[in-house]
Amino acid sequence: METSLTYEAAYKELQEIAREIETESVSVDVLAARVKRASELITFCQARLRATEAEVENIIQQMEHKTI
Repeated sequence: METSLTYEAAYKELQEIAREIETESVSVDVLAARVKRASELITFCQARLRATEAEVENIIQQMEHKTI
């Protein structure tokens, strides 16, 4: 996955792929490639969300230790 990809860009592309599949505007010849790309984007988004969650939890813990 490209290093400059942002969560927002990945999510937008994932929405576009979902729309293509739902409206059947993607040809059978490229369907597997689009589904594979969607899988990659989902994995990327999940990783970003987990990393952000861990970072926020870490910040909260640091704040709690400073106030004690």
